[in-house]
Amino acid sequence: MSDEKITEHIEPTASEEAEKLRGRKKKSRRSSLISYQRRKGLYGLCFISLWLVGTVIFFLIPLVKSLIYSFCNVKIKQGGIDLVWKGFSNYNSAVNSDKKFVDNLEATLIETLWKTPLIIIFSLFIAVILNQKFKGRALARAIFFLPVIIATGPVFKIISGDITSTGNTGGEQFSTMFSTDLVGELMQFLGIYGISDKMSLIISTVADNIFGIVWNSGIQILLFLAALQNIPPSAREAAQIEGATSWEFFWKITFPYVSPFILANLIFTVIDTFTNPMNTVMKRILDKKNEWAFGEASAMAWIYFLIIIGAIGLITFIVNKFIYYEVE
Repeated sequence: MSDEKITEHIEPTASEEAEKLRGRKKKSRRSSLISYQRRKGLYGLCFISLWLVGTVIFFLIPLVKSLIYSFCNVKIKQGGIDLVWKGFSNYNSAVNSDKKFVDNLEATLIETLWKTPLIIIFSLFIAVILNQKFKGRALARAIFFLPVIIATGPVFKIISGDITSTGNTGGEQFSTMFSTDLVGELMQFLGIYGISDKMSLIISTVADNIFGIVWNSGIQILLFLAALQNIPPSAREAAQIEGATSWEFFWKITFPYVSPFILANLIFTVIDTFTNPMNTVMKRILDKKNEWAFGEASAMAWIYFLIIIGAIGLITFIVNKFIYYEVE
């Protein structure tokens, strides 16, 4: 009896030790897994540390300072800056007293309203063409993306006719090469007369900005190309089996697949148009800054910033209802 009792007592003890050993192995695996995840997190933080420091120093701190300046009368004095609280006076002055700022803001909004859809339509059209197989496709893609590489301020100013602001004179002939009235001459050749002044102004405005539309479409074309190349070959094969035409394939297969990129390109185009140094609102803000009116310039910049955020929010709210996501 005593031996049996001892055996019964020893056997469960051995099994408990085995369970403990298994538990220790599991804990060691968990601890090693957690430490590896932490190591990955540290590697990621180290990787973006310079970006974080740059964002804080060169973006967040100036952003907060500009917001403070917008509510103050900023005076530069020897050894520092003197701030006198004015409340919303700078905002009121920018909206109600500065006619140039209001007129430039209205002109920029109207230009963005008609220019953005044209850029999106043109970019999608060119991307569909460049996605086809033909000789010289790589060269054609490089040509349409070339403006993104060389679209510096002075180059674009010369091309768009503002050559005097670059410090050069006597280059009017070069600038006018890009602003010929080909559409007007074509309409006269076709015998199209009697168009209203408003319609004629719209046509001439769009025609004069054709080069600017092409010039600002490089990134959008690239994004649409990426979307088109993600369309699975099985979708095209299924459409061919069902006898779908190219027009039906575009609207029922291609367009749904690229619709998320339409939203992305809309947001990018709006931001690119609003923040273009060539637009008149940016020029007005910079002029105020050069006049040492930092308070008024900051207020204008924040009004402009809030309008941009509102425009992006409105576009996202409207367009997102028509976006097709494959995961849905």
